[in-house]
Amino acid sequence: MRYLAVVSYDGSKYAGWQVQPNASSIEEEIEKVISKVLNTETKIVGSGRTDAGVHALAQTFHFDSKELVDLGKFTYSVNCLLPDDIHVSSVSAVPDYFHARYNVKEKTYSYLINMGEYDVFKRNQVYQFLRKLDVEKMKEALKQFKGKHYFGNFTTKDEDEGSFIRTIYKVGLIQEGDVIKITFTGDGFMRYMVRMMVGILIEIGLGKFEPFEVSRLLVTPHRKVISYKAPAVGLYLEKVKY
Repeated sequence: MRYLAVVSYDGSKYAGWQVQPNASSIEEEIEKVISKVLNTETKIVGSGRTDAGVHALAQTFHFDSKELVDLGKFTYSVNCLLPDDIHVSSVSAVPDYFHARYNVKEKTYSYLINMGEYDVFKRNQVYQFLRKLDVEKMKEALKQFKGKHYFGNFTTKDEDEGSFIRTIYKVGLIQEGDVIKITFTGDGFMRYMVRMMVGILIEIGLGKFEPFEVSRLLVTPHRKVISYKAPAVGLYLEKVKY
């Protein structure tokens, strides 16, 4: 039997999603607990990786079990054993051909920026930027990311030119008090892509670039990776859609 799980986590203490030899990871913590609950070594397959310090509201993963799983009892047992910064919200049975990574249709990421006074309680959840930004210019620039574009300048991933094409379906920027929330929904995101898009938006908000310059970076024929990357602390994997 194959099962799909939805998990949320605070990534502050972890070296990212993926298992690493000398550091604690989200994937490793979950695998240890599920293996204990099922009484057999069990591997999980996530919808994708998140970097060190990145959070998730609804990351997904699948795993296989030779035995039929009592979903309610299993979820309760897993959450009792997981660290308190990782929580499985649901587990459901899926067809055996389902794949948590390859069947993804779209993902939504959000990024939080605090322009106001330093917030000690949210220092690991919101980027404490502590400077005012021109939000209207950021909104103007943000719209240019929407659509199918070449994102080779917004990732450190080393691939051939054709692999840098992605489609952004929706973008959004809302402000509540001193906190800005920027949202991207797309068919896929490469390494550091969201953080680099946010990074250039921050530079535009500071008046260092004009909004139209985003369009230039999305059509540049010769790849030149930008040097602006927002910290991991404000980034959330918000939703995965199949």
